[in-house]
Amino acid sequence: MKKVLNVLMILLALSMLLVSASCAKKAALTVEEGVLIMVTNAEFPPYEFWDGGKIVGIDAEIAEAIAGKLGLTLRIEDIDFNAILSAVTSGRADMGMAGMTVTEERMQNVNFSTSYATGVQVIIVRENSPITSKDDLSAEGAKFNIGVQETTTGDIYASGDLEDKGFAVIHRYKRGADAVQALVTGRVDCVIIDNQPAKAFVAANQGLKILDTEYTVENYAISFSKQNTALRDAVDGALRELIADGTVQNVIDKYIKAD
Repeated sequence: MKKVLNVLMILLALSMLLVSASCAKKAALTVEEGVLIMVTNAEFPPYEFWDGGKIVGIDAEIAEAIAGKLGLTLRIEDIDFNAILSAVTSGRADMGMAGMTVTEERMQNVNFSTSYATGVQVIIVRENSPITSKDDLSAEGAKFNIGVQETTTGDIYASGDLEDKGFAVIHRYKRGADAVQALVTGRVDCVIIDNQPAKAFVAANQGLKILDTEYTVENYAISFSKQNTALRDAVDGALRELIADGTVQNVIDKYIKAD
């Protein structure tokens, strides 16, 4: 009997060690045990924006659904867009989710999830603007002042395609709204920005319009530290399930109505 009890005690001890190791592994996935910290820039409706003291939008709801699948509590922190990747790579946050496009440059510093949405960069101009298409920005003799939100893909594309080739001077702003205000007051000739916030900005500012021509099409994904592949895999697995069961599309449809 004593021998049997000893065996049972050993098995119980081993079982407790395995459970403890499993819990420790789960806790190690996130910066704070039981919490999924997401950094964003809540100036990008309908993906993330403030409403009644709370950050809401497409990214916020998808992140909430991911956290629920992983048994974690979601906490969203609003920071400058150009600080998101550094917050992730430094380990201050678990993931960055801000309508962020997957680019080769960003992939050098962070890992990305599966893409969950497609974005379109567009050009906002004043109604009497001589700019009528994307091609006008790189026409011979062109030297336009272009407003962008700093470090966004609008900034990246405008810098590489236009400023570096001498076609434009890029004016970089902390917020997309600031770039649009510069357009309203005549400090810039156009703004390159994502289509969805562009619609909101045009609706709120009389005398502006979005050109019919697209600047570029891009894919949005969640960013993670390269040092935490386990979290990336866990979130990506949950995200794939939410895409497969229609949850992600339902969230997108809730905020973006078909034209």
